[in-house]
Amino acid sequence: MIYRAIGIMSGSSLDGLDIAFVEFHESSGTWQYEIKAAECYPYSEEWVKKLRNAIHLNALDYHLLHTEYGHYIGEQVNAFIAHHNLQYQVQLIASHGHTTFHAPAKKMTGQLGDGAAIAAVTGINVVSDLRAMDVALGGQGAPIVPIGEKLLLGNYTFFLNLGGIANMSYNHPDKYIAFDVCPANRVLNMLAHDAGKPFDDAGQMAASGTLHPNLLKMLDELEYYELPYPKSLANDFGTDVLYPLLKSSGASTADAMRTMVEHIARQISASIINILEKEAPAPDSNREASLKLLATGGGAHNTFLMERLHAVLQPAGVEVVVPDKDIIDFKEALIMALIGVLRWREENNVLASVTGASRSSIGGAVWIGQEA
Repeated sequence: MIYRAIGIMSGSSLDGLDIAFVEFHESSGTWQYEIKAAECYPYSEEWVKKLRNAIHLNALDYHLLHTEYGHYIGEQVNAFIAHHNLQYQVQLIASHGHTTFHAPAKKMTGQLGDGAAIAAVTGINVVSDLRAMDVALGGQGAPIVPIGEKLLLGNYTFFLNLGGIANMSYNHPDKYIAFDVCPANRVLNMLAHDAGKPFDDAGQMAASGTLHPNLLKMLDELEYYELPYPKSLANDFGTDVLYPLLKSSGASTADAMRTMVEHIARQISASIINILEKEAPAPDSNREASLKLLATGGGAHNTFLMERLHAVLQPAGVEVVVPDKDIIDFKEALIMALIGVLRWREENNVLASVTGASRSSIGGAVWIGQEA
């Protein structure tokens, strides 16, 4: 079977709306894909402000924004289709939305971006609310990308996504493990904004800073890092916990960024070592030669972060692999498209071994945008 779908992702770093048009080929359970077109549409300052402040709105204004943002996504998709001459080629749209509230302990997660509005604006069938079913089943609702890693990118031991939050997957032959590791780009971008920059280009500012060991120790000892997986993070752990600690430390912006980069690298390394000790307690002597980690997301463009990650993972025998730009920037949009296709096929698209739900599930609400 051949499916042509658009996947849409808005990450917690608020850098923009990622849109990817993907052609999937499925034969006897084996999937192949080709990213035919992909773009990131940067948010205006107005939209950054709206999305960042959404959690502070009253109920009515929140739902009005949910609708407005859905229409905005639909308009961006229409512009993307027109720009790439994709009229009448897109069979399905899968939209992750923009996460605002995430409280899996209370069986609740919230993503802005009304799927009905997207379907109405585009006239194309839409799958949205991709995390809701898993959370209702007692899962963390995150990460949900491992199903795509497993079906599309299965030749790596570890998958690392360095977005607003760093999340990681372990590709074990018997079970798939994934969880949120720590805040990442969202906090680094907030620090860059303090210096009048949208982001730290290639990590140059962090590289110029000095590491603060006491501040690093304070970050590393936060309670979340002691919790067992599966586990997930809400955006406010970075914005309301880590960022204030960095700002109140007295460190310069460059020093805070240097310390935050080290924190990210150390938490990723600690998570990998913990997984290997728990899940592979008696590895063979050749294990070190075969461990590879695929690094994607905006953080994979941060040269200094990649250097520090390589340095801390080298003793564990883990090779860091940075793929081509389309996979770095659009892996999540690619996998959202696949999740939508799996939902359309009524096949499991969220893995309980990853999220801790009572079972794997077919997640997503379907909105019929095409006329009967």
